[in-house]
Amino acid sequence: MTVALELQDVAVSRGARNILQDVTLAFQAGTVTALVGPNGAGKSTLLAVACGDLPADGGQVLLHGRPLAGFAARALAQERAVMPQEHGIRFAFSVEEVVAMGRLPHRVDPLRDHALVESALEAAELQALRLRDVQQLSGGEAARTTFARVLAQQTPLLMLDEPTAALDLRHQERTLRSVRALADAGACVIVVLHDLNLAAGHADRIVLLEQGRVAADGTPAAVLTEPTLRRVYQQDVVVLQHPRRPVPLVVVTD
Repeated sequence: MTVALELQDVAVSRGARNILQDVTLAFQAGTVTALVGPNGAGKSTLLAVACGDLPADGGQVLLHGRPLAGFAARALAQERAVMPQEHGIRFAFSVEEVVAMGRLPHRVDPLRDHALVESALEAAELQALRLRDVQQLSGGEAARTTFARVLAQQTPLLMLDEPTAALDLRHQERTLRSVRALADAGACVIVVLHDLNLAAGHADRIVLLEQGRVAADGTPAAVLTEPTLRRVYQQDVVVLQHPRRPVPLVVVTD
């Protein structure tokens, strides 16, 4: 598979605290990689470095084999789309206008742009909200709007920071099925998740972070083991086989 993005010996510090330490990872096209780990493990920091929003204090990030720092802003926006944790917009744009912003990095093509915005609104189930002021949305509706904007941007690399955190059960599944479909069509997707079972159910690969380092990296079955999860999360768990799907199921025991 083609390597879309590489992190080489990436380190980030805040004063005397090491947020990330010697992180080396490669992400391939056509895959979904879930970044998981306890609060403060470095997941969002890693994603911020990977997308170019935060400069690393050590190491480098390569996009298609080229240093990320060498990309102009417009060219970078044509290659990767980012969904941040915060979805607040301080201006009275409509949902449809925000989704259409995903097309701004690309050459204007009215018919194609319209079709992609419509497709993104449908995927996020936002048709009925398209004219709603985004400042009047619930947290989940705002998250779906941001996700639809990412879909409309149509880039080969997507980076999503906790896209399901504010969503109900239905929209969690719809969002991650959309992510899975994008990867199956050739995109490289990196997604931060707290729910280990969502990660197991939709990701090809899980990277488990612990105190700024990679604690485990592999398939869901290889990473989500009882000894590893008990050690990293300091929580007793049982890992079962999902009754209907060939993936592990993590259950807290006390």
